[in-house]
This record gives sequence, C-alpha cells and structure tokens, in this order.
Amino acid sequence: MAATSHTSTKPRGGVSTLAGRWPLLSQGRTLVAYVSVIVLLDLAAMVLFAASTTIRRHDVLTFAALMSCGAVCIEATRRLGMPAGVSRDLLSAWWLPVALLLPPLYALLAPILLQTLLQVRVRATVLHRRVLSSAAIGLAGGAASLTYQRLVPDPLMLSRGSGSAILFAVVAALVFALLNTGLVAVAAHTANPDSRWREVLWDRESALLDVVELCLGVIVAIACGLNLALLVLALPPVVLLQRSLLHAQLQAAARTDPKTGLLNAAAWQREADTEIVRARRTGETLALLIVDIDHFKRVNDAHGHLVGDQVLIGVAGMLRSQLRDYDVVGRFGGEEFVVLLPRADLQEARRVAERLRTRIGHMAVPVDEALITVTISAGVALMNVHGDDLIDLLAAADLALYRAKELGRNRVCIPAAPPRPRLPGETSA
Repeated sequence: MAATSHTSTKPRGGVSTLAGRWPLLSQGRTLVAYVSVIVLLDLAAMVLFAASTTIRRHDVLTFAALMSCGAVCIEATRRLGMPAGVSRDLLSAWWLPVALLLPPLYALLAPILLQTLLQVRVRATVLHRRVLSSAAIGLAGGAASLTYQRLVPDPLMLSRGSGSAILFAVVAALVFALLNTGLVAVAAHTANPDSRWREVLWDRESALLDVVELCLGVIVAIACGLNLALLVLALPPVVLLQRSLLHAQLQAAARTDPKTGLLNAAAWQREADTEIVRARRTGETLALLIVDIDHFKRVNDAHGHLVGDQVLIGVAGMLRSQLRDYDVVGRFGGEEFVVLLPRADLQEARRVAERLRTRIGHMAVPVDEALITVTISAGVALMNVHGDDLIDLLAAADLALYRAKELGRNRVCIPAAPPRPRLPGETSA
C-alpha cells in the first residue's frame, strides 16, 4: 500500500513501533472494508437479478457475441504485449452494449469473464485489483442497464434510430462512466490519501478517452441491435483503435520511470531544456531542485530492495502531490529526484523545498511490524544566478546538495552566488 502522511514518535530516519502504526492500520482496514462492500454489493446484485431474469435464447446469443468480440480485442492486446502501467483499453465498446441491450444480470457478469481473461492471457496483476475492477464495472453496468430500461421500454428502439432512445443511451453511458470511475477513485484515494482527487478521477486526456469509448459503445450497441452479424464489421475498427491506444500508452511508458511513474532522466532533461529555452525568451525566473533521500542504502540493507522501492514510490507520490501541474519532476537515478520550477524565484524555491522536506519527513512506509521514516536533503539553484543552462544549474544544485549532506542532512541548501565580474578600472580591496 502506498505511503501516507504520519508523524512518527521515533527520530527521523528510524523505525517507529507498532503503537505508532495505528493510523496506517486503520487506513488499510478502511480500504479492505470498502473493497469488501463493493464486491458484496456486486454479488448481491447478481443473486437478485438472477432470480428475476428470464433467460432468453436471443439474449444469450447477443451476450456471447459481444463477449467473443471482447475476447478478440484481448487476444490482440496479448499479442502486442502490455507491460505494467499500461492499463487503458476499449473494452467499454463491448460492456456498454451489454448494459443497453440486455437485462442487468448480463452487465454484472460481463466484466468477470473479460477481467479473468485479462488476468490469464495478458498480464497477471494483484488479484484484489482485478476483483475490485470487475465489481466496479459490474455495478456501473448494472446501474446503466437499469437506467436505460427505466427510460426506454423497448431496448430495440435504439436500433430503429429513435432519437429519444439514442439520447437515453447517452445518459446511461454517462451513468456507467461516472459510477465506474467514482468507485475506483474512492479506492485509489483511500489507498493513498495524499493523492489529489484529480489524479484519481479525470484529466483532460482521460476524459476525452472516456467520451470516445462511450460513443463507440453506443454505436456498437446500435449495430448489434440491428443485426448480430454487423459485429463482424464493428470488430476490426475497434481492434485498430485498441492498437493505436496501446501504442500511445507504450510511448508514454517509455518516458516514465517504471518504479515511480515520474519522468525518467532522459525525458526530464528534454522537458527541462524546453522550459529553460522558454524562460530565456520570456525573461521569467526558473529554479531547479535536486532532492536526495538520506541514508537510503541503510533502508535497502536493513529491509531489502522491495521495501526500498516502496519508499521511492512514496517519496515520488509526495513530490507529485506537493508540486504544481506545470512543474517538471523526474527521477534522476537511484534515490535522487530533480524538480524544475518555472516562474519561481529563490524564495519560492526554498519554500517549496522546505515543504517537501517536512512532508516527506512525516511520511511513513509500513513494513512487517514497524514503520519506516526517511528524510531528504535538497539543493536549490536559480537560473541567471547560479547558472544559465541546464548543465550549470544541475552542477550548482548538486554542490548545494553536497553541502546539505556535509552539514548533517535533512536540510535545504543553496550554492554561493558566483562572484560578480570586476568592472573596468575596479581594484580589489
């Protein structure tokens, strides 16, 4: 589980006792309780609708056809490969038609089948995440199905081109998207309360992708209602869109550090160079921070590299949560992170660095029967004061970081300003 803000009773850099772990234990129990409630609600809904649903041959054939199309998309994904961190797909193109055209029971069952196939054929991930995803999608699909059936007495009106049926299908699609995203976002925020809600809900890109998915789902539902054979024509475009989406996600993954999700060193340098060129052109201020985790080797030696990775993930999450959207943050290597602060002067840069130092110092990572706390040291450099290009700024911030280490760590330092050039005719004192 991700690290959370917690004040330890032990000295910083040490390990607290189990008594100080209560807030994190409570948080973990809250997450388990939440996931359990969602899964139980999903199971209860399946039992309820199973008792009241009449099984019809046409419904079973429609469900089988849509699930077969979903399986083909999953197989196409498997052949391309899907590394960890690449999670978006277009399976809503098949889940949504199930919700619109069939009784709610089928919408509750559909994600179980396809999520199981993803787990077995594409990438095995933590089982409780698959279970939560299946339950959230199932409840969202069931709610969308109930909404549509309450508004449209005959689901086949959609395939007849009824304007009201299409409008209500869009409404049901919105119910599906809002409920599914909301259920998963609450779980993600419970796991990491330091994360901002906008990080676990929507940004502009994910919202646009959701709109595309929902439009595609409504179109597939109309085609499916007309004739099941039309799914043969709908499948290739969906597979092609799936491949394009996966390609874009793989490109994004190539820019990020796999452990922390921050920009990797090469991608950060490209972004930083762009910001420095812009700052030169506009004359705005710009600051650079190098952040280093104190005594990180001791964490790895005492608890192992897996725990060390959790510390890195926690520090990265704290950096993201405390910085602005347009700040450029990346992992520089090992336990070092770099942050570029556009339009920040020296006073603001020091204030940001001190806030990061304080928040990370209060962060705790649970391991076995204890909590691990760490501190950071940071070096700050300002453009046109400590350097004029990225290399100079990095060198100046690194010298400041070295000074912070020499002074005892857990502090923020700035380099001495370079000496002022001597004016013509000026003599030394």
